[in-house]
Amino acid sequence: MSEPLAERMRPKTLDDYVGQKHLVGEGAVLRQMIDTGRISSFLLWGPPGVGKTTLARIIANKLDTPFYTLSAVTSGVKDVRDVIAKAKESRFFNTASPILFIDEIHRFSKSQQDSLLGAVEQGVVTLIGATTENPSFEVIRPLLSRCQLYVLKSLEQDDLLELLHKAITTDIYLKERRIELKETGTMLRYSGGDARKLLNILELVVESEGKNDVVITDDLVVNRLQQNPLAYDKDGEMHYDIISAFIKSIRGSDPDAALYWMARMIEGGEDPQFIARRLVISASEDIGLANPNALLLANAAFDAVMKIGWPEGRIPLAEAVVYLATSAKSNSSYLGIDAALEKVRQTGNLPVPLHLRNAPTKLMKQLGYHDGYKYSHDYPEHFVQQQYMPDELVNDRLWHAQPNAVETKLKDRMTRFWGDRYEK
Repeated sequence: MSEPLAERMRPKTLDDYVGQKHLVGEGAVLRQMIDTGRISSFLLWGPPGVGKTTLARIIANKLDTPFYTLSAVTSGVKDVRDVIAKAKESRFFNTASPILFIDEIHRFSKSQQDSLLGAVEQGVVTLIGATTENPSFEVIRPLLSRCQLYVLKSLEQDDLLELLHKAITTDIYLKERRIELKETGTMLRYSGGDARKLLNILELVVESEGKNDVVITDDLVVNRLQQNPLAYDKDGEMHYDIISAFIKSIRGSDPDAALYWMARMIEGGEDPQFIARRLVISASEDIGLANPNALLLANAAFDAVMKIGWPEGRIPLAEAVVYLATSAKSNSSYLGIDAALEKVRQTGNLPVPLHLRNAPTKLMKQLGYHDGYKYSHDYPEHFVQQQYMPDELVNDRLWHAQPNAVETKLKDRMTRFWGDRYEK
């Protein structure tokens, strides 16, 4: 076969594109931009195998405009400047700007990203960047401010099943075989919402059956993947499975497993900053108030890695991993901010109580801003009861202490100050 199945099945039009209906479905934001023939620069953020590169190519074909592509792994500043020069030459009056697609833009250095700014700002190119990492951390702010951000989701079960049926009925090679999808649960589970991984698994299983008819069952899939565990991971998507196992091992208080999965990442050439950043997130999300020192240690490990480099950086990372894995756990802060965000979405912009408002002008003082505010430091234990929530939410609770030594003390303190409100 000349191309892998995943490449042969790459959609050429939006009608063939599977998933991401919130972006490319009828009336969705990207669909409307594409249909009007004018698009602005944007970033596509999502996990592997959900259609970021495919979407960029479809857009370029639809708009019939020059399409340049760079890989952040292999391209330098000179390559960026060369492409921008070609884009200037290919731009004609009143035509759409050439599209510059940069895969894995999160791997571009600051200087590489800086070299894009002028061309994006002046409309020399329309930038489409694809990233599996949070752009807020990885893309410089001036470039981020010039691009819309669209989040792609892992494919749903119905999307994956649609893709499987398309593959066995329309692919030039598979449609010549008698393939029955008797069971699909294992394939869907191993794919993790990744279309490319799913098609790699399908191709592996079909090829392993020679020229015979193929009845795909869960047992057959497990058997073939055990024989060739890397075959369904040709493009390194296992990276995301391993980081998931790493974080879950820390959350599950298993330091041995956490060290093992970190070693797997280190041996696989993972960026130490990526590991360190995940430790900071874990310290906040999974340990939180049960041991506030965890965040301090995770941040210190991050700083140490930046200062001392590699391979010595593995030592403070290991110290942080063991500390986080053996620490008490709490996600009360994580649940609290999510509850607060949901409350804001439900209730909108409720007015700030007058006594909490700032009063920098005479008029505001006359209107009662700040009137009645009690300055906590003027009272015993630096506390006095007063209303801080909007009137509509005065009895709502968002943070709930969890049963660990630190938060039990915090809850006792809040109960002493606020009475019944924190007994709930």
